[in-house]
Amino acid sequence: MSRSVKVVVAGQRLSVRTSAKPGYIRDLASYVNARIDELKGTGRTMSTQSLALLAAMNIADELHQAQASEAALKRRVREKSQRILRYLDREAELIP
Repeated sequence: MSRSVKVVVAGQRLSVRTSAKPGYIRDLASYVNARIDELKGTGRTMSTQSLALLAAMNIADELHQAQASEAALKRRVREKSQRILRYLDREAELIP
């Protein structure tokens, strides 16, 4: 079921059409606003558009780092699982 959720991001009122829960969309907007506020705190004067673009770049960087960490974790789990299976196979061969 699609619904419209109203949020404010970087001082702009937005109406987001989504099937996600309204609270989730508000949490996303709060997260983006927090990242923009961090950039405002650097003391540099920037336009709202520049702040939004830099915040988007920072969030994209976080996403890519999280994806790389997830991929590395999956790789380690797969490797350990394979080692455990090889061990169990060797032990099973020893059982008469």
